Amino acid sequence: MKNEIMLEAPITINWAINNSCNFACRHCYSRNDTHDELARDVLFSCIEKVAKAGVLSINFGGGEPLLHPYLLDIASFASGLGLRVSMNSNGWLIDAPMAATLKAAGFTKIGISIDSHLPETHDSFRGMPGSHARAVAALGHISAVGIATSISTVICRINNASVKDLVSFALDNRAGQINFHNFKCSGLGLSNKDELDLSPEEWKVFYRSALAAKEREKGIDVSLDDPIIALLGARDTSSMVKGSVCGKLSLNIKSNGDITPCGFIPVVIGNISTDDLRQVWRESTVLDRMRNKKPTGKCSGCSKYEDCLGGCTARALALTGDMNNPDPHCWGTEGSESESQ
Repeated sequence: MKNEIMLEAPITINWAINNSCNFACRHCYSRNDTHDELARDVLFSCIEKVAKAGVLSINFGGGEPLLHPYLLDIASFASGLGLRVSMNSNGWLIDAPMAATLKAAGFTKIGISIDSHLPETHDSFRGMPGSHARAVAALGHISAVGIATSISTVICRINNASVKDLVSFALDNRAGQINFHNFKCSGLGLSNKDELDLSPEEWKVFYRSALAAKEREKGIDVSLDDPIIALLGARDTSSMVKGSVCGKLSLNIKSNGDITPCGFIPVVIGNISTDDLRQVWRESTVLDRMRNKKPTGKCSGCSKYEDCLGGCTARALALTGDMNNPDPHCWGTEGSESESQ
């Protein structure tokens, strides 16, 4: 069955503009990626290509994007072309003057990575003493200049039982959104999987708690980006597609210009400096397979497959070698009809 929607171009580009970072996070997906970076004039040309292709927004990441020497220039150029510009940052370099500069450069939203409400836990996980305090301060500086704020939290063994505390922390710091990101098995995330990842049953318990918080808390957007919440009778109602959005609504671009379906799927399908983005979007056989996944194993008999579409494609590919295989985080059983209970 063909995917229900086929856009002319991705809505969003997640652009890992650099891989340099001042932190040493234990789950980093890009630590071992190339540190080759596109030249400034090439970046400008590529941003223009993206805008002309019909992309609506760019989210800059890394690495730590604020370490890139031309980030502000690139953001201003992209914003001037009508692109909505956002960023994910660890917050270390964002003081009050920098927040004002980011506002002037056109940033409309900035997500700050905070993985625990407990400073010592966050600092240890991120490999940087004092990083929790700097991240909290960054949230305040960003909000003060009128940029929308969000907190990005990677769920793993250090925080999976702390949903209420994490949401309360986000509310106390006036974040507009808290993103609970499912743990990916890419880069150091794969190397440290046995230590940090949860069992399928533990993911089930976490998502029950997170969905309850999403229903309960009206003062903040509790965002869940994992398709397997369909097993609990839930899905992201704001999404235009079912299953993973990667390759359907968004693409990833690496620091050297390589295009991949998402940041956690290291399969190169083109390069933004040499290839036509719309052509890659339309003709990539990898994207076609992602958009038209085939149920295998226990997915074949699951009543939730139509909404879940096998869960996270990146995780299935990383741990099983086949994007059509069931998401290893899935707690469903063969042919189960009652997993939403």
